[in-house]
Amino acid sequence: MMTRIQLPKIPWYEITPENVYLNRRSFMKGAGLALGAAALTACGSMPEAGAGSAESASATQAETTLAEAGATADELGDPLNTFDQITNYNNYYEFSTDKQAVARLAKDYPTSPWTVEVGGLVSNPGAYDMDDLRQMFEIEERIYRLRCVEAWSMVIPWQGFPLADLLTVVEPKAEAKYVRFETILDPERMPGQSSSWYQWPYVEGLRIDEAMNPLAILGTGLYGKDLLPQNGAPIRLVAPWKYGFKSIKSIVKIDLVAEQPTSLWMAAAGHEYGFYANVNPEVNHPRWSQATERRIGEGGRRPTLPFNGYEEQVAYLYEGMDLRANY
Repeated sequence: MMTRIQLPKIPWYEITPENVYLNRRSFMKGAGLALGAAALTACGSMPEAGAGSAESASATQAETTLAEAGATADELGDPLNTFDQITNYNNYYEFSTDKQAVARLAKDYPTSPWTVEVGGLVSNPGAYDMDDLRQMFEIEERIYRLRCVEAWSMVIPWQGFPLADLLTVVEPKAEAKYVRFETILDPERMPGQSSSWYQWPYVEGLRIDEAMNPLAILGTGLYGKDLLPQNGAPIRLVAPWKYGFKSIKSIVKIDLVAEQPTSLWMAAAGHEYGFYANVNPEVNHPRWSQATERRIGEGGRRPTLPFNGYEEQVAYLYEGMDLRANY
């Protein structure tokens, strides 16, 4: 069973159309990003989807089903990006730094069977098969905005379940302060993991109160379909108030820990990508402004919203913190 969660309303005209979302090359060329920065960039551009393909037919069916169910925009009225856009715009360095190659390289990656180990400072550690997780927790629909650290954005209809539900089952101990996530390590089938630029496997983390926030979900699908490998199948984190690189893909391990985890991006370029990675228009990336963003499908730029527009739901988590120092 799938439950739709309704957040505050977003205008329909803000949702990026699928065909526009796919055409990312011209935008990225116009963004003025240095070619030499590609090796240390957390997000990137997306190719044009092939018209008339099986993937396009599947996308049309998924979008029609969602539209018939009445879900066509996020809570601010922003329209959804298309299935083709979302499944062909893939920043997934485990496969490639070439965003146009990821979907092809990941196409046949096996995501079943799949087990997620949950342990560390918990009273009830366990290993969970994906089928078990889908039975244990009610799958919800969450239409969220995604804001990339590279200053583009989109609107995505996810399916998944609250991360808090899983943490409640394993019962974190009092000394647990953070949640550490780890992606599968498989360099034979993930050629990008042969790169020495990064410390594999991909690691990310949340403070435990962030992880327990109702907005944080473990995503298992989008547009009513199971996640494809290029989108982080079969299970990924979705934390919509943070820059996209925080939402780690293809999770195989979740540990409750006492010390703040060092993420892959912190290890690679800690002066550019901090632990919190909250969307903050007042804190620029060292190489570009974060004050505005380009919504895929729009000709101009729009102001970036604090916490990606989810300030009401998450700002309390950071009361008293200097968000310039804790970027």
